[in-house]
Amino acid sequence: MDLKKLNAPVNTVTYDRNDIDAPTENIYEAISIIARRAEQINTEIKKELIDKLEEFATYNDSLEEIFENKEQIEVSKFYEKLPKPHALAVQEWLEDKIYHRNTEDTDSVE
Repeated sequence: MDLKKLNAPVNTVTYDRNDIDAPTENIYEAISIIARRAEQINTEIKKELIDKLEEFATYNDSLEEIFENKEQIEVSKFYEKLPKPHALAVQEWLEDKIYHRNTEDTDSVE
């Protein structure tokens, strides 16, 4: 996921309900799909952040000294300023970038 090319809002935005439920015609189903995608995005971002912070980790047995690494702080600040995963998921949903299907809508072949 390229985090620099995201155009999701950082602040709270009110969306038109009709835009959200248009693809599924069911608001609850749409919100469920968006929530699952938000969980996936959150996992991806968390893994990426942990990997980047591991590069700067210094393992020390002494609890007396805590080193502040400026690179770690900058990486953390970058991730703090990103839009929240649910905002990214809603943006992807509105741009029709999330694939979804209803498994209950299968045609029975006789």
